[in-house]
Amino acid sequence: MAATACTPASDTPSAEGGSGGKPAARGSALAAVDALTVKGRAPKTGYEREKFGRAWADVDGNGCGTRDDILRRDLTGVRLTDGRCKVASGTLTDDPYTGTTVEYVRGRSKVDIDHVVALSDAWQKGAGKWDKDTRRRFANDPLNLLAVDSSTNRRKSDGDAATWLPPNKAYRCTYVARQVAVKKKYGVWVTGAERDAMKRVLKGCPQQKLP
Repeated sequence: MAATACTPASDTPSAEGGSGGKPAARGSALAAVDALTVKGRAPKTGYEREKFGRAWADVDGNGCGTRDDILRRDLTGVRLTDGRCKVASGTLTDDPYTGTTVEYVRGRSKVDIDHVVALSDAWQKGAGKWDKDTRRRFANDPLNLLAVDSSTNRRKSDGDAATWLPPNKAYRCTYVARQVAVKKKYGVWVTGAERDAMKRVLKGCPQQKLP
């Protein structure tokens, strides 16, 4: 999984963007940030993973669950247990969050499938009012899913760009651009601090496109 070279101007996720950087290019992720609705975070009341449907449903009708679809997409050297869907093993050769190589073995995996925009974060920023079909699509949308190092993903928890960015600085532009794309697609809003953090990263790569 190739990382787009980009190092933000600061390591602090919530830092306000300073001077410098070229203006946002038309159609860029940086320009798209201004199209996102800015509101306060709603209460987490009522959030449950099950509100987004059964985990890793086969939403595309290919006969395989979403988790295995993403593993087959993101790993190299994939071996299947059933010859079709279930990934037995493989290698995450360039983990986007750490830049390291991570081995995947089914049942004792060090690889998670991360929701780039966490389900809990989405719930507090609009998804709590969606119908169940929209939440199910969101939870299984490949745009919002990445195979990543499990321990790093668990440190992220349900953080947004204001509270967590990948330790792999070279991936931060790509990561934030993906968050912007997901939030734009589904109408998930951002907090003021989150918007500022997104801009802080993307000002270092103003040509970065949405995925």
